[in-house]
Amino acid sequence: MTRGSHLPRSAWLRGLAAVAAGAATGTGFQPLDWWILVIPGVAALIVLVRSTTRRASAGLGYLYGLGLFSTTIAWVGVMGPPVAVLLIAVMALWCLLAGWAIREVETLPGAPVWQAVVWAATEVGAAAVPLGGFGWIRLAWTVVDTPWAGALRWAGTVGTSFLVAMAAALMARVVGARGRSRISNAVGLVTGLLVVTVLATVSGVVATRGSDDDSIRVMVVQGGVDGTAGPYAMGYARSVTDNHLSETIMAVAEQRASGKSAPDMILWPENSTDIDPILDFESHQIVMGALAISQRPILVGAVTDGPGDDERQTTSMWWPSSSPTPTSIYHKRNLVPFGEWIPARSFFLPLIPILGNIGRQSVPGTTPGVLDSTISGTKTPVGVVVCFEVAYDDTVADTIRHGARILAVQSNNSSFINTAQTPQQWQITRARAIETGRHIIVSTTNSFSGLVNPDGSVALRTQEGGHTNFTVTVPLESGLTLAVSMERWLRAVVVGVAAGTVMMSVIRRHRDMLA
Repeated sequence: MTRGSHLPRSAWLRGLAAVAAGAATGTGFQPLDWWILVIPGVAALIVLVRSTTRRASAGLGYLYGLGLFSTTIAWVGVMGPPVAVLLIAVMALWCLLAGWAIREVETLPGAPVWQAVVWAATEVGAAAVPLGGFGWIRLAWTVVDTPWAGALRWAGTVGTSFLVAMAAALMARVVGARGRSRISNAVGLVTGLLVVTVLATVSGVVATRGSDDDSIRVMVVQGGVDGTAGPYAMGYARSVTDNHLSETIMAVAEQRASGKSAPDMILWPENSTDIDPILDFESHQIVMGALAISQRPILVGAVTDGPGDDERQTTSMWWPSSSPTPTSIYHKRNLVPFGEWIPARSFFLPLIPILGNIGRQSVPGTTPGVLDSTISGTKTPVGVVVCFEVAYDDTVADTIRHGARILAVQSNNSSFINTAQTPQQWQITRARAIETGRHIIVSTTNSFSGLVNPDGSVALRTQEGGHTNFTVTVPLESGLTLAVSMERWLRAVVVGVAAGTVMMSVIRRHRDMLA
């Protein structure tokens, strides 16, 4: 076989290996949750790009990204196959950058550390760019059911992804070493794994937040919606609101008939009313009916009109039982591209007609998700994270930093029932509970509602596709975990160090070529 015919075959094999490595990493996320493959998957990418050219390392990184995102976010295709193809292709560009940068820092002293920093930095970038980012797939989410779960409490999402990536880089170093060097690298890998495991275990036992003995009883209403409608599920606005009124009546009747204590508040999910209940008479009457029957404040998930013509906002409303209007409002900050708003609308809408089901263009809010609320006569700030926002570090941390005593996630996953999206969001929610050291109460229209404990364990979770209600006791909590306290500066440090290290490596390589 000639050299010319051998190289293309080798390139094909490397490419296939890169796709397989990305897919293996993807299996570490829900619904498969094969977390044992995550570190070897990332390690395989590092090994593949190690001895290649800059162009080849970028190409291998992109193929890795195609494998990773095709196995994890193909569920976006319910909005139309072109949407999934486009999102996967765009997100894989971040893996292209990672592959190239990992190869650039390979020759630096302490390379595994810099390679891990590079990976963590690209995750930060992917969660911000383009179109507000898509931080749905991050290595940190895969540790929730592992001995490393406690690391989220002190290292946060960025730090935990760094730790997983560094373990992968150390594994790659073991694979590439020979003789005594391989033994020393293997010892370093095992030691690192054990140290993180011990620290994660200890952090799960030692509380890093403040709390007191106060608690409130929250009645969660999951009204139900036809989950078979796919992207058309958003069209059943009036019936969905009726469903939540009916389920609230059932819940209150059951509570009173059983003689159990009444709840302190009621939680409805995102999109429990898709017609503005302040401006629309019928929707307003439905909410007022639920308030009159329950005699309790309701946290309502609504779609509100404005701020401009043909615009809307996804809104959380604190609505006291004695008030004709909500007294505190939060507008969702992180919107789903091609789900709640259409970038370059005039271009994409004719190209993908199904996007017309999205309706009016949504406008993001700008303030933290903390509602000025009073529960049982006591001022009790309620933190709200709406659906997709649970993947955004700043949005979640802001609710805690601005004094929320309880943390609620309102969600509408109706378009994604029986896809990987719903278990992935539940996995991210569990990670956030560990990271913030808080109980998280979840309310959805017809997906996974429930209560997650601060250690990530599940106290209660409903089944998908149905209507139900439940009441749980949620502690009033305060204080910040180390992860929440350092989240902003750690993110900035990781990005800054990664950029500086790669730049230094590029200059060093260029200087060596000229020498």
